[in-house]
Amino acid sequence: MPGKALEGIRVLDIATVIAAPWAAGIMADFGADVIKVEMPGRGDAVRAMGPHKNGKSLRWPMLGRNKRSITLDFHSEKGKALFLKLVEKADVVIENFKTGTLDKWGVGVEEMRKHNPNIIVSHVTGYGQTGPNRFLAGLGMPLQAYSGYVYMQGYEDRPPVNPPFPLADYVAGLYTVIGTMFALYYRDAKNGRGQEIDVSLYEGIFRMEESAVAQLDQLGIVYERAPHSRGSSCPIGTFKTKDGRFVIMVCSTNPVFDHLCDAMERPEWKTPYATAKERLADADYLNKEVADWFAARTYEEAKAACDKAGVPLSAVYSMQDIFNDPHYAARNDILTVPTEDFGPMKMPGVFPVMSETPGEVKWAGPRIGEHTEEVLHEWLGLSAEEVAALRADGAI
Repeated sequence: MPGKALEGIRVLDIATVIAAPWAAGIMADFGADVIKVEMPGRGDAVRAMGPHKNGKSLRWPMLGRNKRSITLDFHSEKGKALFLKLVEKADVVIENFKTGTLDKWGVGVEEMRKHNPNIIVSHVTGYGQTGPNRFLAGLGMPLQAYSGYVYMQGYEDRPPVNPPFPLADYVAGLYTVIGTMFALYYRDAKNGRGQEIDVSLYEGIFRMEESAVAQLDQLGIVYERAPHSRGSSCPIGTFKTKDGRFVIMVCSTNPVFDHLCDAMERPEWKTPYATAKERLADADYLNKEVADWFAARTYEEAKAACDKAGVPLSAVYSMQDIFNDPHYAARNDILTVPTEDFGPMKMPGVFPVMSETPGEVKWAGPRIGEHTEEVLHEWLGLSAEEVAALRADGAI
C-alpha cells in the first residue's frame, strides 16, 4: 500500500481565517504533517466565525481538519526562538499576516533562512508583497470587488452581486497550494533552493477573466454586468421549467448546439445557426425559443431529453439537493466525520481524487494547543518538563 502523496512533508501553518489555512488543509488531506500554530488562549480567528451551534463555530472542524494544533506566542522572545527551531525542521511555512509583519516581529524570511536555508515560505495577503497597496488590509469579499469580478456579476438594472461566500479566499488557497507544490518540486526534484510564494486575494480571480481582458484590449469594450456569459455562447442562460425548477444550460460549442436542436426537435436550426457567430446575431430569438421550450416541460422531461441528446444541463441545486443527490454520494463528496463539539458532522470530501495516493480525513479540527507537547517532543525532542517551563513563561 503506497503512502500518502505528501507524506514526510512538514508544514507550519501560522495563518488565520480562510485562504492560507485552507491551503494548508488541502496539503494535510494528502498526508502532509501540518502543524497549526495558534496564539495561546485565543487561537485562529476562524474558531469564532459563524455559523455557530451551541456558541461554537461550525467552520473550524472543516478548516482545521487533519492538522495538529500547538500554541506559540510570537510576541514572546522564547516563543520566537521556539518558532525558529520549528522552522529548522519544517519544509514549508504558510502565513497571511500583513506584509512586513513577520519582519517586524523578528521572524521574517531572512531570519528563517538563517535557521533553514531551503525553507519555502508561502505568503497570502490582500494585495501581494509588492506594489503601492501591499500594506493595506485585505479580506476576500472586498478583494472580489477589486478583482473586477463583482462588476460583471448580476443584472444591468440592479447593484453588482458579490458571491455569498469569500470565493477569493478559496481561489487564493488553491493558488497557494499550486505555488507551494511547484516550489517543493523545484527544491526536491530539481535540486533547487527554497523560495517565497507571493499570493494575493484578487489575482487568482483576475487570472480567470481572460475574455474580459481581451475584450477591452482588442475591442475597446468593458464587459458589463450580466447574469450569464455574454458574447461568447448562445443559447445560454437560466431557464425555468413548467414545474418551477430553475436550470442552467449553455451551448458553448457547435456540436452542443446540434444536440440541443435534436433535444428540442428543431432540425431546421442546424444550417442557419451552424456557428456561434450566427447564433449570437440572433441571440434574443434563440434564447426566447429555448426559454419557451423549458417552460412547456417539467424538469424531468427536459432533463431526459437533454441527457439523451447530449446537452449539458443542470438544475440549480440547493444544499439540500446536494445532500440528496446519488452522484454526490457515489463519489464520496460528502463525508461524515466525528467531532468533539457536534458529534458526527458532514463536510466536503477530499479533492482531487487520486488513484494511487488518495487523501483522507483523519480527524476534524482539534482543540487549541491539543498537540503542543506531542509536536515539541516529536519535532524538537523537548521533554514534558521543558514544555511545562515554556508554558509557565507564556511562550506557548
